[in-house]
Amino acid sequence: MSNNLTIRDHCFTWGKRTYLMGILNVTPDSFSDGGKFNTTSAALTQAQAMVSAGADIIDIGGQSTRPGAEQISLEAELERVLSVLELLRPVIDIPISIDTTRAEVAKAAITAGADIVNDISAGTFDPQMLPTVASLNVPIVLMHIRGKPQTMQKCTDYEDLIPDIYQFLSEQITKATLLGIDKNKIIIDPGIGFAKNHDQNLEIFRCLESLKTLNSPILVGASRKSFIGNILNQPDPTLRVWGTAAACCAAIFNGADILRVHDVREMQEVTLVADAIFRDSAAWR
Repeated sequence: MSNNLTIRDHCFTWGKRTYLMGILNVTPDSFSDGGKFNTTSAALTQAQAMVSAGADIIDIGGQSTRPGAEQISLEAELERVLSVLELLRPVIDIPISIDTTRAEVAKAAITAGADIVNDISAGTFDPQMLPTVASLNVPIVLMHIRGKPQTMQKCTDYEDLIPDIYQFLSEQITKATLLGIDKNKIIIDPGIGFAKNHDQNLEIFRCLESLKTLNSPILVGASRKSFIGNILNQPDPTLRVWGTAAACCAAIFNGADILRVHDVREMQEVTLVADAIFRDSAAWR
């Protein structure tokens, strides 16, 4: 893969440091912060706070993908994300990604000023997603999943977890490039918590480096997730900050390039220290 990807005049140099994608859920029902930022004013305040805390990307999502989440209408998703994007884009200068599985939402969001498409289905839920992203010529995050959010926690019966994830991502990378998406604009995500049980999530961390041979930057989204709550015996997702910090450190050690997080200020400190220990020392001279 290319060592660099420039998005909205921001250069991402893979392998030299870890980048932070700040989560902005403009939903009433996301598992951790549903209802906190689903007004435009609250979303703007949170986005600006994440930028000040060190976020490199803001990821806007209008459809909850927590286990069991119901699909909302296309119109509702468009209204949620576009109203926020139109407010954020003039005042936020870092890249913005749109977290959606719908090609129409992706296209509308990019037109409104978003820069990246983050698709939890890797283009499998909407057959028009990959062709649409190719036509838009923007980066895309391809994530591994089985089933849909409503059913995915019943789809954890893997024959061999890591090879299955690897094969799925490899196939979607091939499909994306054949449809015209620039290989250097593809980011992969193993899908922590998406059709994975507790032990499988831990196995992904241990084996993350094996995905490096796919030659795409790796995004890991472990923030506040239930496997951390299980380890800590902590049912409140907002109180899983330090467990998330440990997971983020493990992800960096094993090759993650981007971390998708709720608690940007705390995880920025984690990345600074972990990068200083694990990354190329030349980046810190």
